[in-house]
Amino acid sequence: MNAITLIVILAFTYLTVFAQTTVDFIRVWLGAQVDLLPAFVVYAALSGNPLLTTLIAVFGGLWLDSLSMNPLGVTVAPLLVTGMVILYFREVVLREQLSAQFIFGLAAGAAVPLMVVLLLLTFGMQPLLGWGSLWQWVVMSIGCGAATPVVFRVFDLFDHWLSYQPLPETTFNHNREMKRGRN
Repeated sequence: MNAITLIVILAFTYLTVFAQTTVDFIRVWLGAQVDLLPAFVVYAALSGNPLLTTLIAVFGGLWLDSLSMNPLGVTVAPLLVTGMVILYFREVVLREQLSAQFIFGLAAGAAVPLMVVLLLLTFGMQPLLGWGSLWQWVVMSIGCGAATPVVFRVFDLFDHWLSYQPLPETTFNHNREMKRGRN
């Protein structure tokens, strides 16, 4: 992954955070807003490096908090913890499997809002919690799980377009000497 791909992913993260905070028809139709940042963190942790995971967690969390009613920075720690846990276990994960992408997206989509609520309660704030919060949590989890394979396809396409692809090996030896004439 090169620097241009990193910039495109961060720009796409910014546009997605802006879109998910301004587009209301999903929130009105489902009764909950689907958060795509955990899906981006799952992609960064399974496909990228720790720098990409940290940048998406920090900048994405700050952008989301600046456009929501959350205190600034409260979303950064849950995104970062989720990304680092996935980074730790990424050697044993089959990254290309749709089921693995869905499960990790579902788990991240469930863990991040739960950790945000726990942080808000720890800091003495009183978020609005009730039985409707359970419905919102389920919708956010399933929505993030369903969006994670799509995020993988889109970002892998960007990576394919913006990175050099390795050349296939040929059987032709470039160093071979050709002898001409009779021996």
